[in-house]
Amino acid sequence: MIPIKNKKKTLEVTVEEMRKFSLSYIEKYAPSKQQLKTYLLKKYIKIKVPNINKKNITELIDVVLEDLEKSKFVNDKFYSKSKANSLIKRGSSINKIRNYLILKGVNDKYIKDTIDEIKEKNEDQDFFSAIKICKKKRIGPARNESNRPLFYKKDIGVLARAGFDFETSKKVMELEKDDYSKIISLL
Repeated sequence: MIPIKNKKKTLEVTVEEMRKFSLSYIEKYAPSKQQLKTYLLKKYIKIKVPNINKKNITELIDVVLEDLEKSKFVNDKFYSKSKANSLIKRGSSINKIRNYLILKGVNDKYIKDTIDEIKEKNEDQDFFSAIKICKKKRIGPARNESNRPLFYKKDIGVLARAGFDFETSKKVMELEKDDYSKIISLL
C-alpha cells in the first residue's frame, strides 16, 4: 500500500495546480471562459483544501482565468465565432446558434458581433441552413413528391424545433424539386 502524504497546500501551489488543470482542459475541449470556470469550481469544491476556504476559491479561479485570458488561451470572441461557424456547417439556425452561445456563457457583446457577422456574410443564412436540415433529415423538398403533402405539418414541425421561423420553413417547404437540387449542388 502506498502511503498518502498529508502535505498542506499553499496558495501558490493551488494556483499552479489550477493552471495545470485549466490548460489540460483547454487542450482537450477548447471551452468558453464560463465552461472553464464551472469545471474548476466543480473540481475544487469537491476537493478539501486545508488553507483555503470555499469563498476564496472563486477569487483564485478568477485570477487564473484572467491570466489565461491575457495569454490568449481562453478567448470568448474566438470561441463564439468558431462555434457559430461549425454550427452553420451543420445546418443550425441563427436562433439555435444564439441560444447555444448563451447557454455556454459567452458574453452578449460577442454573441451579437458573431450573429451580425453571419448576417453580413449571408442575408438569408437561415434559408440555406433549413435546406441543409431538409437534406440531412430527408424532409420537405427532399421527400418523394407524392409524400410531401402528407408530411407537410410534420416537416414544418421538424424545422420549427430546429429553430427556424415559420416564414423560412414555409419558403423551404414550397421549393420545387428542381430548385432544391440546384441549391443543394451549390452548397
